[in-house]
Amino acid sequence: MTRSLSARFAGRTADRAQALLRLTRWPEHVPFTLAATLLGANLAAHHAGAALGGRILTVLAANVLAVTFAFMVNDIADAPDDARAGSRAACNAVASGALAAQTGWVACGVVAGLALALYAALPAPAALTGGATLLLGLLYSWRPVRLKARPIADVIAHLLMLSALLVLAGYLAFDAAPGRVWWIVAAAGLISAYGQLYNQVRDDAQDRAAGLRNTTAILGTARARIAMRACLGAAGLLLALTAILGLWPPWLAAVLAVLTVPVLVWRRGTDMRGTAAIDTTGRLQLGAMLAACAAMIAWLVVNVWG
Repeated sequence: MTRSLSARFAGRTADRAQALLRLTRWPEHVPFTLAATLLGANLAAHHAGAALGGRILTVLAANVLAVTFAFMVNDIADAPDDARAGSRAACNAVASGALAAQTGWVACGVVAGLALALYAALPAPAALTGGATLLLGLLYSWRPVRLKARPIADVIAHLLMLSALLVLAGYLAFDAAPGRVWWIVAAAGLISAYGQLYNQVRDDAQDRAAGLRNTTAILGTARARIAMRACLGAAGLLLALTAILGLWPPWLAAVLAVLTVPVLVWRRGTDMRGTAAIDTTGRLQLGAMLAACAAMIAWLVVNVWG
């Protein structure tokens, strides 16, 4: 009898741990968080001559936890809507009933607290940037505010908390004067804006059924597709401009060129979230993000040991 109770308890604990891990949705955001944070840190080393030491691990962990918090809040807040859509309910630990919303909120508090503690160990500009990321992560999905349901504000909040602020935190952890690096931060933000519009176009039917009035609901999917491609094109032009201005080490272009080959060859049928891609850009998302991570890690190695 005692063994049976113990086995049940262990089984429930394991199920809850697995549900909490699902709630974090870490495979969807760790690659771009890693790339964005390392981009900022590498730029600080390249432009300000900053020495990249153990602090890189602190800002990386803080940013990963901050974005994890945002994704967890999103799934908890969206659980009532996702529960009405079978395909989305299965991916949401709270909507599927695998995890109680109260337990999810407690876990969110723990994750946010850990992120704040790590940000507090960084210089003030980076700490404030991290705090802004956490605040937006809450306000983006939290029902009383829900920026994701406010046209234009949804895109701005997304590009800040899931891109621009991550790059800035990585940079400001080592240097307080970004200077021309702001152009690269802007390009990263535009890529995130593309991602937000892409997600909205993909999820348009479900969002409308849930009564979510976002930017795509106002523009319509046809115009939103144009806007998302315009954001991606503008980001490409900005990155080309920064290369011309010499904001990147010359050898990095060769590394990216080599890494682009498998990205173009390996086209998945799914996008970054693992759902059916709506166009070619969606099929390239994961490969492009992994290539960006590999390039940033190579640059980090050069900055630390080169």
